[in-house]
Amino acid sequence: MDRIAPVIGQASVFLDALERASRAATLDRPVLVIGERGTGKELVAERLHRLSNRWDQPLVIMNCAALPETLIEAELFGHEAGAFTGASKSRAGRFEEADGGTLFLDELGTLSMAAQDRLLRAVEYGEITRIGSSRAMRVDVRIVAATNEHLPARVEQGTFRADLLDRLSFEVVTLPPLRARVGDILVLADHFGRRMAAEIGWEQWPGFGPNATEMLERYGWPGNVRELRNAVERAVYRWEGGGAVDAIQIDPFDSPYRPGASAAPMSAEATPVEVATEPVEGDFRTRVQSYERRLLTRALAEHRHNQRSTAAALGLTYDQLRHALRKHSLL
Repeated sequence: MDRIAPVIGQASVFLDALERASRAATLDRPVLVIGERGTGKELVAERLHRLSNRWDQPLVIMNCAALPETLIEAELFGHEAGAFTGASKSRAGRFEEADGGTLFLDELGTLSMAAQDRLLRAVEYGEITRIGSSRAMRVDVRIVAATNEHLPARVEQGTFRADLLDRLSFEVVTLPPLRARVGDILVLADHFGRRMAAEIGWEQWPGFGPNATEMLERYGWPGNVRELRNAVERAVYRWEGGGAVDAIQIDPFDSPYRPGASAAPMSAEATPVEVATEPVEGDFRTRVQSYERRLLTRALAEHRHNQRSTAAALGLTYDQLRHALRKHSLL
């Protein structure tokens, strides 16, 4: 039996969803996996297959959104030579390739009504017909489908077949977003960090510093686990400070020089030098703190309170700027 991909996480809402998938795996029935992008829908589909009685048969994956509507049906059901322009020879579809195993249909909600109609027949009767053929073929395929859409609402809108949804939703596994998985962000970040550190040849994994830890926990992660993995791996490979990794760039496109940025910092030659005009009274530390606060306030105003542009203009990382703003009660 092929190794089942490891599951990282300890939040009860996530473990409950995995338990539901594991229980459904042994039943030869369709399963619908619901979740936002990056929540691990394909991982769950693989788990459903590996824990089923079909584990030693093919697991065929098809992203329904990756092909134009005109080719979806041919991709699913195959075609005969000459069935349409460019079809120079016969080709088996995904249903034939998955015969005896599992067919995972990702982005199910993107299927056209015509493709939904043919899919319903395949699910109900276990029969498919290649495009350009009149001969029906029997196939034994278990369907696992995934979507990030609310399909009952699509049914009400008339863009998804109610009878197809009924057939595919014998069991529905809804994966929680990362922001709802209490405690899992740092567990996952540590896992991805260790893996990246080993990949680039670090002798040991130093973990994350306080600034990076705070940012990891505070951010909402709309891209979920996939976005977290990318951010962590990027942070580890860029880190040159020694010790714990303490800088995280969530958005790799973020730059004060990117197209459409609200403001670009002045060049070093054009940047005026601000001279402290603090009165001579007061101790050194108080005067320095006052100067820092005025410098931060002015820089924020010049950059329209865009913190990333402000950080770049001051020669600080985003996390260093945030730390300074908190220190002076400017957040």
